[in-house]
Amino acid sequence: MSALIDAALAELGISRLLLAIHDVSFPSDPDEDVGRGSPSTRASERLLAFARDLGFTGIQLGPQGQTSRTNPSPYDGTIFSRHIGSIALRSLRPTGSFAGLVSDRTLAAAVLEAPGGPAQHGRAYDTSHAIVDEAFAAHRAGARPDLIAPIASFRSDHTSWLERDALFAAISASHGGASPRDWPELDARLWNPRPGDEERSAERLRELTTLHADAIDRYVLGQFLAHEEHAHLRTTCAALDLVLYGDFQVGYSDADAWAHSAAFLTGYAMGAPPSRTNPAGQPWNYPVLDPDQLDGRARALLVARVDKAFAEYDSLRLDHPHGLVCPWVYRTDTTDANQAVRDGARLFESPDLVDHPLLARFAIVRPEQLDRSRTRYADDWVRELDEAQVTQYAVLFEAIGQSAVRHGRSRDDISCEVLSTMPRPLENVIQRFGLGRWRVTQKADLDNARDVYRSENAQPADWVMLGNHDTAPIFSLVRDWPELKREQWITHLATLLALPVPMMAALRADPNLIATAMLAELFASAAESVSIFVADLFGIAERFNVPGLVSDDNWRVRLPADFEDVYAYRRNRSEALDIDLALGLALAARGSTSGLGAALLAERA
Repeated sequence: MSALIDAALAELGISRLLLAIHDVSFPSDPDEDVGRGSPSTRASERLLAFARDLGFTGIQLGPQGQTSRTNPSPYDGTIFSRHIGSIALRSLRPTGSFAGLVSDRTLAAAVLEAPGGPAQHGRAYDTSHAIVDEAFAAHRAGARPDLIAPIASFRSDHTSWLERDALFAAISASHGGASPRDWPELDARLWNPRPGDEERSAERLRELTTLHADAIDRYVLGQFLAHEEHAHLRTTCAALDLVLYGDFQVGYSDADAWAHSAAFLTGYAMGAPPSRTNPAGQPWNYPVLDPDQLDGRARALLVARVDKAFAEYDSLRLDHPHGLVCPWVYRTDTTDANQAVRDGARLFESPDLVDHPLLARFAIVRPEQLDRSRTRYADDWVRELDEAQVTQYAVLFEAIGQSAVRHGRSRDDISCEVLSTMPRPLENVIQRFGLGRWRVTQKADLDNARDVYRSENAQPADWVMLGNHDTAPIFSLVRDWPELKREQWITHLATLLALPVPMMAALRADPNLIATAMLAELFASAAESVSIFVADLFGIAERFNVPGLVSDDNWRVRLPADFEDVYAYRRNRSEALDIDLALGLALAARGSTSGLGAALLAERA
């Protein structure tokens, strides 16, 4: 089937069709189910092959950093360290790459008694750490001498971040999991001591490294195993001709904020301003790269991140690229973060704000370039920029581009998650780089022809999608729409796709078909890149994530082990996205005479 779909996509001018899925959602067979997904399980390999057969050209992963036990959000995970939950049980069994490190008894205990269902974050976290504990003990006892040299090489290659992350984990554990905010000041500021404390900090670093030597070695082993699993995933994807996209998150974990504190601005945090997507804004509490160090520590940190990412993925999704160009920041010297983020400002567009005098020295725009009639978070708060100013705004994007070149990539290997807001500085920067924005069509305002989410406004460089990890699943959304809104969408799709009368009648008779027609709209648009979120593809009704909510109830949706049968059953009932039908509708809308649409529908039957 993939050959027909590949031909249809090519005729429609679509160069990328990505399946977006986070690690936790990957399927696991019953004998590998620890309570969360991993891209390295046997079932995950089947999913990758399944995706390729459906015509997907790539996989878009979420951030893969280590999360804490109490906050499962991958966007709050570490920027360098990988999640040890990615270590698959099959790799630890007698025929696996890491055989001999974990006993059969421990592996049996790791498996859920009742496999399947939503992710169990706490249980999976404890299980993965217990596995690494036993693997470390076995390795220390000489179980796998052949791993000594590879682990030493891994440690040497990644020492710049690995030692710091390992030390953070050890210190945090010694304080009962407390964050650096509750540590002794010397430990909390270990990498950014106050003037005069440099010698004491250096001595304390030596003391802590010696004290926690075993814990550091154990951390290194866990990261080695997790990175080896990722290398296996890349090999699997390459064999299937699937491009692997990484997710370059805008935020930093507590470990990162501590380990690289000297690269961040003090007194301010990054968040999301009020917008159409989040009217109240969101106080993310992420650190902000220090503008005074964009040619020093801040740039070095970004470059280290990007270099590692391009070494481990084929392409990158830039999460909230505003944070690299024109971050929205708010003061941290307040007890009401929600109010503070609403009263925030953009870091480089605040030359004379009375409530943010400290930002004036970082301003790139001049006072006369601001439209004071607009709110300071409005896209057109900045009226215009000259080329020299755009160059200043683009400094971090240039660093990313240079890294891409070093790793044999191009600008086309970057996807920018620009949603409802695109301030003028960001617009100018991505235009300079020839990049597009995201258009999440489920949010389209059909009463506004100029709405950014409408597919008619998409350009070739844009990415279009029905939804993503932050939105309501498309099938549940359509079913919840009032009849008037469904009819409005049917009329819109009928016009856009030139749908015949029988198809319009089918949409009215079965609202589930509207989702597949909406997918056809993506294929028929001018955008050359299409992304489908895993929950939308499979017709899953549960919401994956509610933005801003830190809870075990978030990030829990997983595919079942029998996902192939589930998809076939739901597609036959129009309860999952039908890619063949959507492509057929899109080809018909484009006036295709190739016969591909009919061939796809024949294969589907």
